[in-house]
Amino acid sequence: MLVVVDNCRVVRDPNGRVCGFDGTLTDITERKKAETAVFQAKERAQVTLQSIGDAVITTDSEGRIDYMNPVAESLTGWENREAQGQLIGDVLTVVDETTRERSENPVARCLREGQVLGLAEHTVLVNRRGQEIAIQDSAAPIRDRAGNLIGAVMVFHDVSKERRLHRALHYQASHDALTGLINRREFENRLTVAVEDARQNAQARHVLLYLDLDQFKLVNDTCGHPAGDLLLKQITGVIQSRVRGGDTLARLGGDEFGILLQDCARDQALRIAENLRQAIRDYRFTWQGGVLAVGASIGIVEITNEIPTVANVMSAADVACYSAKDSGRNRVRLYTPDDMPERHREMHWVSKLARARDESRFELFYQPIVPIGSRPHEREHFELMLRLRDETGTIVTPAEFIPAAERYNIMPSIDRWVVRQALDRVVHRIESGVKPFTVAVNLSGTSLNDERFLEFLIAELSGNELVAGAMCFEITETAAIENLSNVVYFMRELKNRGCHFALDDFGSGLSSFMYLKTLPVDYLKIDGQFVENVTRDPVDRSMVAAISQVGNAMGIQTIAERVESPEVLAELGRLGIGFAQGFYIAKPRSTDEFPYLR
Repeated sequence: MLVVVDNCRVVRDPNGRVCGFDGTLTDITERKKAETAVFQAKERAQVTLQSIGDAVITTDSEGRIDYMNPVAESLTGWENREAQGQLIGDVLTVVDETTRERSENPVARCLREGQVLGLAEHTVLVNRRGQEIAIQDSAAPIRDRAGNLIGAVMVFHDVSKERRLHRALHYQASHDALTGLINRREFENRLTVAVEDARQNAQARHVLLYLDLDQFKLVNDTCGHPAGDLLLKQITGVIQSRVRGGDTLARLGGDEFGILLQDCARDQALRIAENLRQAIRDYRFTWQGGVLAVGASIGIVEITNEIPTVANVMSAADVACYSAKDSGRNRVRLYTPDDMPERHREMHWVSKLARARDESRFELFYQPIVPIGSRPHEREHFELMLRLRDETGTIVTPAEFIPAAERYNIMPSIDRWVVRQALDRVVHRIESGVKPFTVAVNLSGTSLNDERFLEFLIAELSGNELVAGAMCFEITETAAIENLSNVVYFMRELKNRGCHFALDDFGSGLSSFMYLKTLPVDYLKIDGQFVENVTRDPVDRSMVAAISQVGNAMGIQTIAERVESPEVLAELGRLGIGFAQGFYIAKPRSTDEFPYLR
């Protein structure tokens, strides 16, 4: 038991001698236990606050500092003993990371409002040493048992690394890694603001330039991709030096750039575009001792309320740019809705083709290719032809949509569909009692240049046990000549797997006969423009005769397409042409009627 003596005094007798003591004894055992518990709890709390990773500052009701833990000391630059008794606003300076303006101290606001303040974002602590530290903080009031406000506690921690990482990720998401320019996504975000401004303000004047380098593929093909990357970086510098400080420049992808000219009249935009075109044209790219020149085709579109969406603006700029290319490249073209119907029609086909593919509206037709005269033939020969059924059920011929599909690189996916359909439904496998036949499938030039298309064909052919010669691929003469070495490799790989090849539209190229020794073709399909006039035009007849003679000399079969009369067929026989195809022989029919359909 612990006791304490209170009010103790000496008691004396009448003679003045001490005879006793007078006082009160109090048992303080429980109080001492409580004080010990409070001291131990306070000691544990202080040890805890000293150990945690967050900075902690406590104040009284006036905002004067009672306590700072070691993390708070480290971040603020103040020691606890120095800071005690000082107003927290004199010790802790915080600014807004975005505006750079000084922010109200969170403790002062907490004491004023008497409520918990949540985690604050974008806060920067300026400490005693002048260092700026990104922090995330919160503040809460401290109340006694009666609910009276007696102080506040602020908790914060260093988030500098997290914010640097966030900024880096945001930069990567919005910028092109090669050039450092903003990317297409961020550009379209900023373009959205300009479009909205034009929609709401009739006086707004903004212009989009869509720039596509000419002959960039030549640099990549002849010098390699490292040279192409360096050229893009250098061209970026050329463009940056000729646009205004407030304009937005972006790399949209590949060799395409977008420039948003804010508050810019049309005539001024035309001058800027022409200066850009000339500067790029005059620029000389040096690589490993060689010097190369490139050009730029630039499409211009004014952003007005008549073009209501970002997609419309980008589409119009793309139309203008490709019109500049079609006009001879290295040109500037201002978009006007009335003078580019063909490009609009092609771009309209892009979405229509995607819907047709998703809705399974592509169809295959077939047309026989027959021998001329009574010569024997081992197998029948058919060409598969692609058709599209539009939303109304009307059949659309390839001439309507193939140009758009090739320009916008949709043909490889369409060609894949055709090949799969041909193999799955039409082409003969080794089956007893069925006479072998050949099915010809057209391949576009874009598919031939697709590095993954050959792998696709090999995989598809490997999954089918085809009789040699069952599959014939038709490629145009111009597509073969444009990328001769790749096409030769392509053809040889597939011929090793039993496929045949026909050179389509033969005679339309500039140097047809020269390439026949290089290209391993089995058939020459004579361009129909020579065939249809073979009985009336002596020049066309001479061309057909020459092709027949060269084909016979090289052991290559000849096929005449677009045969539409008995007179033409008879003349082709006299000239020694081996096979005929055309409306006079048979019109294309759906493969649902194919005689050997599986």
